[in-house]
Amino acid sequence: MSRLRITPDKPYLKIMHKLKCSVSLFMVMLISITSSASFVAFAVEDDLAYLPANQNYDPSIPKPEDILGYPVGTWHVRHDQLVNYMYALDAASDRVSLKVTGYTHEQRPLLLLTITDPSNHSNIESLRQNHIARLKSGEAASTEDPLVIYMGYSVHGNEPSGSNASLLIAYHLAASQSDEVKQLLANNIVLLDPSLNPDGLARFAQWANMHKGYNVVADPAHREHREHWPSGRTNHYWFDLNRDWLLLTHPESRARIEQFHAWRPHILTDFHEMGTDSTFFFQPGIPSRKNPWTPETNVTLTNSLGEFHAAALDANKELYFTEEAFDDFYYGKGSTYPDAHGSIGILFEQASSRGHAQESINGLLEFPRTIQNQVTTSLSTFKGAMANKAAIAAYQRQFYRETQSLIDDDDTHGFVVKAPKDEARFARMLSILTQHQIEYRVLSSDADFEDRQYSAGEAIYISLDQAQYRLIRSLFSERKRFVDNTFYDVSNWNIAKAFNLEYTAVSQSQRRKIKTNDQSWSDAKSQKQSYKDSQLVPNAYAYLFEWHSSDAPAMLQYLLENDIKVRIAGDSFSAKTLSSNQMTNEDSQQQANKTLSFAAGSVMIPVGLNQTDKLISLLETAQKGFDIKVHSIASGLTPSGIDFGSRQFAPVNSVNVLLVGGKGTSQYEVGEIWHYLDTRVGIPATLIDLSDLDRTELSRYSHIIFASGRYNDVDKKAVDSLSNWVKNGGILIGQKSAVSWFAKNGWLENKVLADDAIDAEFSTEGLQYKDRMDLASQKRVAGAVFTANVDLSHPLFFGFENASLPFFKTSNMVLEATNNPFTEVANYVEKPLAAGYASDQMEALIANSAAVVVNPNGKGQVIAFVDNIHFRGYWDGTNKLMSNAIFMSPLL
Repeated sequence: MSRLRITPDKPYLKIMHKLKCSVSLFMVMLISITSSASFVAFAVEDDLAYLPANQNYDPSIPKPEDILGYPVGTWHVRHDQLVNYMYALDAASDRVSLKVTGYTHEQRPLLLLTITDPSNHSNIESLRQNHIARLKSGEAASTEDPLVIYMGYSVHGNEPSGSNASLLIAYHLAASQSDEVKQLLANNIVLLDPSLNPDGLARFAQWANMHKGYNVVADPAHREHREHWPSGRTNHYWFDLNRDWLLLTHPESRARIEQFHAWRPHILTDFHEMGTDSTFFFQPGIPSRKNPWTPETNVTLTNSLGEFHAAALDANKELYFTEEAFDDFYYGKGSTYPDAHGSIGILFEQASSRGHAQESINGLLEFPRTIQNQVTTSLSTFKGAMANKAAIAAYQRQFYRETQSLIDDDDTHGFVVKAPKDEARFARMLSILTQHQIEYRVLSSDADFEDRQYSAGEAIYISLDQAQYRLIRSLFSERKRFVDNTFYDVSNWNIAKAFNLEYTAVSQSQRRKIKTNDQSWSDAKSQKQSYKDSQLVPNAYAYLFEWHSSDAPAMLQYLLENDIKVRIAGDSFSAKTLSSNQMTNEDSQQQANKTLSFAAGSVMIPVGLNQTDKLISLLETAQKGFDIKVHSIASGLTPSGIDFGSRQFAPVNSVNVLLVGGKGTSQYEVGEIWHYLDTRVGIPATLIDLSDLDRTELSRYSHIIFASGRYNDVDKKAVDSLSNWVKNGGILIGQKSAVSWFAKNGWLENKVLADDAIDAEFSTEGLQYKDRMDLASQKRVAGAVFTANVDLSHPLFFGFENASLPFFKTSNMVLEATNNPFTEVANYVEKPLAAGYASDQMEALIANSAAVVVNPNGKGQVIAFVDNIHFRGYWDGTNKLMSNAIFMSPLL
């Protein structure tokens, strides 16, 4: 840094001047005479120290320090401070327009600044629409058309140099009177997203600031540099938002994707941080790990922009690297999602001070320096974009032309997808398609492909002949072999398998079988069935709803919270229904006064046990809110199957769920479980730290859930307490490495395959030292789809339709089979790999092993999921297993 200020000890400045030494030399001297781990806190003298000289900044535009009260980098900026400054900039500058695009889970605003010349602001909507129209038409780019450059900062909240840099970049663009900035804004549009993860940024800023004293401690062991669980990397529910661009589980991602498609930027930047001992990284990453649907021209242009980053970092004598460590395969990351759309996504990774200053192998790493590098490469992005404007604009049109060529040459015409009985799950999948601007049509006539039947009004067709061809191909990929088998993230994200939907790839020769209409799915569904306005019969013997919908658990939880007594069917049956004269729905009229069949898992509400005037009102509210049909039942004597007074109609009481988190557990997996229970089911789970387990009174909880974690150090007192709790009737639920711990404690009959047994399957003969990473990648299962056969007669799978279920596997743990059909309720098939990468050796080890185990233990049960059933809130096909583990437990 060129200008530094020491605070609050002004006498140090006098000493420095008397010694006639530079600021940097003085700091070295100061550190040497104090502790090697601490020194007097300092910051840049003012915000202009970060920015180019000779900018003739407009004095009417406030600098960040004018609003913050101190220069950027002195403290970690909180999100509310960042928002205040951006509003001040919007008010002061006619180059800036601010828009709130949405809100986080914690109701923090998501901001997007449009920064361009005032003359462009006067017709900004016309510029946007013309840009999108030209893309869709494939019209050649005009030299007058502006580039759209999207600058996105700090999707990981504890990588804050990006968001702090965004303050300086916004000011620079708003206030600089240099010819370079004027030319940039006259001919281009900059979209600036200052904080992609406000909740995480706020959490980390609080952590870093609360540990800063006048004497900054650079010792890596200092508490400031070792965040407690959960880290600020994640959002409110502890998800990694940089993996959510494709999955759209969270409001931050949904708001961002809406703006991405509204603008379709030419360039999108993604500013991150990495380990403290690293340097600086910019793309392209490892060439062999590029997504196969991304054109080579994208890499060429990324390289061209990289020359400008290199020149800027060279000028500052900064160390950096490229073409290693990071990849561009998974389309759900911020720097990769744009690549599927003809945009150029660029990842920047800055070594992190993880606080205000920290020792590293490269010397003392100070927070202002990390900010400086993000500012430097933000400016080099603008410079590179202007220098390559013609090529970048031409590429986006070229991308669409090449896409059409790929469509014409593809033997596959599209994908037909069958709607399940679970309408809610299907609707969520369609919502993701719609947000990604993927078009689909409803089948208007029946079609059959091999052994699958698709009925009119019961399936959709997704043609590949559309602009989102590459993304669709990615979303329905079943690729199992790759040029490079090492993945920075997952190797598959097939949306139909994630939502457990039947689908078929339709070839060009089969396309004639497909007949569709322009009707939306919601319109087709509303004509077929809608229960929102159906009224119940007041004098019914009982009321009943089925368990097919993934919203059924939330409906049951709603009834339990309102003290309604319910029973769950342990077997199938038929029942006589009653009609209401006020029913208007055609489908409901046809089913009224009929004997209907109901599947196991159906929820029965006996009127005799619910003598309350609010019963019908509550049920009709639930029926309308969850859009699940509630049937009015005439009699407890059923024409077939179990009667309503059967012991197989098990009572379900209100549940009290304990979710174990804290240090030693996976914040991601705990967050996914919490998110599912909280937002999808409405269960107010109690969260505790693992370290508090031995001090927690377990008797008040009906269910205890363990995500993946390190449990070998859990003390004997806690283990004994859990053992006794299960034997007394508790339901213990675990996934992934928690299952290994369960087995170690004897709570499962199954054993986990030892690491050395896995190693024995891989020969090292003829290998060299350079081959060690490749061998390690063969032993990993980083993210692939595996198929298991499930026992639909078991309560854990009530509401599921197919005996074949795709699981998402992110570890190489193998739970050995015992061939006990009464405890092993799901086993992987003989050839389990369905999509994504796994070595032949790992697939063979996983084949026929256990996927889900339910082990009785005294009066209780231990339920083990080998895989993550809530992966990133996206794997909706297995989400419901957690609800079944909770609500169906009386039937176990």
